[in-house]
Amino acid sequence: MVNLKSRVLVIMGGNSREREISLSSGNACIRSLKKLGFKVKNFDPQKKNFNLINRNDVDIIFNALHGTEGEDGLAQSYFEYLRIPYTHSGVISSMNAMDKVVSKNLFFKNKILSPKYLVLNEKDLSEKKIKILFKKKGLSYPVVVKPISEGSSIDVEIIRNLKFLKKRLRLLFKKYESLIVEKFIGGQEIQVAVINGKALGAIELKPKRKFYDYKAKYQKSAKTEHIMPAKIPLKKYNEVLKISEKVHSIFECRGVTRSDFKYQNGKFYILEINTQPGMTSLSLVPEIAAFNNIPFNSLVLELIKDASLNK
Repeated sequence: MVNLKSRVLVIMGGNSREREISLSSGNACIRSLKKLGFKVKNFDPQKKNFNLINRNDVDIIFNALHGTEGEDGLAQSYFEYLRIPYTHSGVISSMNAMDKVVSKNLFFKNKILSPKYLVLNEKDLSEKKIKILFKKKGLSYPVVVKPISEGSSIDVEIIRNLKFLKKRLRLLFKKYESLIVEKFIGGQEIQVAVINGKALGAIELKPKRKFYDYKAKYQKSAKTEHIMPAKIPLKKYNEVLKISEKVHSIFECRGVTRSDFKYQNGKFYILEINTQPGMTSLSLVPEIAAFNNIPFNSLVLELIKDASLNK
C-alpha cells in the first residue's frame, strides 16, 4: 500500500549502453518523488550488486533502468527474490519484450502486423547464404539490421545493398552472436504510450536524421520534430491505440509501456514494445501524458501506485 511515508529506492544507471539515459530518467523521477513527499534514495547496480539492496530499508522500488539487466528480466528477478514491490513490468514480460525475435513471434502469433525478418549468425556471412535466406523470407532491400536485445536504436542501421550488408554484419558480429534483419518500412514514425492497460495517445516523430536513431532520440541538436497528436486520420489514430493496448495485454505488461510503429499505406507495422520507456525531458511518454493533462508528478505517482510483485 502506497503512502507518502513509503521509502522509495530508485534504481538507475546500471551497466548497459543506455546508462546515461537511465541516469537522466532516474534523476527526473527522484526530483518528482521528492516533490510528492516520498523518502527517496537511489541505487546504481554498476557500483553495487542488486543483492546488496537492503530489503528492510525499502518499501517500493522505482525501476529507472534501461537496456540490458534493467529491462530484460534480470533486475526484476532480483526484486522478486528480495520481495520488494517494484514499478513497470515483471520478469517474463520484460524478457519477451526485450528479445526482438520472441517479440516478433508474439506479434505474428496474435496477427499483429510487423516487418518481415530473419536472424543471421556469423556462419551466414557468405553472399550465397544471405541470398538464399532473403529469398526464403521474402526480403528485399532496403533492410534494417539491429541487435536482438538492445534498446534506443543502438547499432541499428538501414542497409541498401548486399555489399554494405556484409560490411555491417562483419562489424556487428564482433559484438553480437546473432542479429535481426528486417524489411525497412517507410512512412510515418508513430509511438503510443500505454499506462495500466489504457492508451494515452499517439505521437508522430519527424527526424531530421536518416531515421529515428540514438541521436535523434536523445540530443536536442538533432532537432527531431514531435507532433502530438500524430497527424493521421482519426479512425487510424484510434486503431493504433487499440493495437498498442492489445500488445500491452499480450505481453502481460504492467505500469507504462511505449509501442513503436511505422505507418505506411494505411497500415501500422509494429517494431517493438518498450517496457522501460524513458522519463527524461525529451522522452515521449511524459510528453504524451502532458498532452492529456497528466503532469510528470502524476505520471510518476501512477507508476508508484502500480508497484507490485508476482507479475
